[in-house]
Amino acid sequence: QVQLVESGGVSVQSGGSLRLSCAAFGYTYNNYCMAWFRQAPGKEREGIAAVDDVGRTTYRESVKGRFTISQDNAKNTLYLQMNSLKPEDAATYYCAAAHDCFIYSGGFVLRGAAAWGQGTLVTVSS
Repeated sequence: QVQLVESGGVSVQSGGSLRLSCAAFGYTYNNYCMAWFRQAPGKEREGIAAVDDVGRTTYRESVKGRFTISQDNAKNTLYLQMNSLKPEDAATYYCAAAHDCFIYSGGFVLRGAAAWGQGTLVTVSS
């Protein structure tokens, strides 16, 4: 059974940096498409970055140039490095894993059933 556990969410000041981690258990990690989503209070969940099984990445326009998605296959861990944080980046961040995804410039679509983590909260003070 696929299990994802996020960590690293804390309160930071605007302009600061943070790295989120997502530890994956229960499956062959490098055969999946991995992604980060976020959801702010009162807003819909939005996809912000993804990496497919051959290492292609994509980012939502609002985070492009500030956020970097990466993975350590040996550790079965996905990361999201977030720099130049803004108050509008405050949200609960979730990682997700799917067997397949369609990646395009500025976005992605997970295909098939996806596993989700429980989320980690990031707050950004101005």
